[in-house]
Amino acid sequence: MTEFQEYGHLFIGGRSADPIGDDTIDVVSPHTEEVIGRVPHASRADVDRAVAAARRAFDEGPWPRMTLGERVEVVGRIKDAVAVRHEEIARCISAQNGSPYSWSVLAQALGAMMVWDAAISVARGFAHEEHRDGVLGPVLVRREPVGVVAAVVPWNVPQFTAAAKLGPALLAGCTAVLKPSPESPLDAYILGEIAQEAGLPEGVLSILPADREVSEYLVGHPGVDKVSFTGSVPAGRRVMEVAARNLTRVTLELGGKSAAVILPDADLPGAVAGIVPAAWMNNGQACVAQTRILAPRSRYDEIAEAFTAAARELVVGDPLDPATQVGPLVAERQQRRSLDYIRIGQEEGAKVLTGGGRPAHLDRGWYVEPTLFGGVDNSMRIAREEIFGPVICLLPYGDEDEAAAIANDSEYGLSGSVWTADVEHGIDFARRVRTGTYNVNTFSLDMLGPFGGYKNSGLGREFGPEGYGAYLEHKMIHLPASWEGQARG
Repeated sequence: MTEFQEYGHLFIGGRSADPIGDDTIDVVSPHTEEVIGRVPHASRADVDRAVAAARRAFDEGPWPRMTLGERVEVVGRIKDAVAVRHEEIARCISAQNGSPYSWSVLAQALGAMMVWDAAISVARGFAHEEHRDGVLGPVLVRREPVGVVAAVVPWNVPQFTAAAKLGPALLAGCTAVLKPSPESPLDAYILGEIAQEAGLPEGVLSILPADREVSEYLVGHPGVDKVSFTGSVPAGRRVMEVAARNLTRVTLELGGKSAAVILPDADLPGAVAGIVPAAWMNNGQACVAQTRILAPRSRYDEIAEAFTAAARELVVGDPLDPATQVGPLVAERQQRRSLDYIRIGQEEGAKVLTGGGRPAHLDRGWYVEPTLFGGVDNSMRIAREEIFGPVICLLPYGDEDEAAAIANDSEYGLSGSVWTADVEHGIDFARRVRTGTYNVNTFSLDMLGPFGGYKNSGLGREFGPEGYGAYLEHKMIHLPASWEGQARG
């Protein structure tokens, strides 16, 4: 996608609708700094319309009353259409947020398709009713859809996170209002078209691009039963505060400052090959990025040299160029944030091993060089605060106890990895780290397992049966002793 894209409508209840109000959102290319698209800015009145449509569809419409198989058919068509249009989706997202196109194809588009597919697999295998022998007689435990869902997604992986929320919500029988970020609303229109063509009933899905003020109005709306939010820790705290007024259920997937621990026996070329793309993924704009690399003092110089060389080889440039490995940051404020942290790191006494500024060969765009700091102490701000840019810290440690202590010495607990010649020993080390997902000699995110964080990295889980269950309420039905019926799957 390179041509200007403009939309004059919103998706409300799955149908095109004129917005109430004239405000618009300009989408700016982080590569050219030029406006590449424009969409309506949804208002509070539009939120009222969307929530009312979702409420009617849930309370009175067919979607929650369909069989799971019928819902799977519709969601399956969404998944298939995302696969068919994956290149278009990838180009659109790269143009909006600077994600390298090669990464967008795999993670932004095909990754989203895999999330939809995994949600279908989980729903099919989920026990929606269960018979138990109670203390006073037989009990039937039902899992029923929670109701109207507000799904608030970020700009860094918009389709992936939308699928992570909408997939299980829709399959559970919920209705939803999707609120994309103002930095990346264009791909949401592709999803809206796909949902229309897939045959979602009226009212089931609305899509409202808007800023934080309207987003806050949505998550605090009394017609919303569940909020699923992905974003920063401060924003997550605010979501939780606003939702608490109505005792609205929340799932929060927030930030990270994850540690990749290289044990003394690790194969260094293999560790470098695995950690570098996990550290600088999506231009460093990933909550699970391995932004702290922990190296044993006995091999510190060797490891520093290897990672410095690898970082210098990363190709920085136009996000739509398939050769690009690191593109621009999504907005000028993000570029300024990364450059500020680079200055702070130097003031704290850390040493820039490579990078440290704007790429000399790019005279426009919100670029920051892939930057590696050496000599970092875990008390430094660059080691403790989420930068959300291509700035990585290399920290030395003595023994494994110190490595585990450094990895755990963080307000975050989202991801992490350990690199070792002994996988069983790596598993033992993984058990010591308080984080929601972990990797041994690899880096991935499996959509059939639970994803989420400890501590300030969030509440609840996405993916797997744990994530699917977040969109269900539990009901207990007491039955007479003579009951001999069967629970429904």
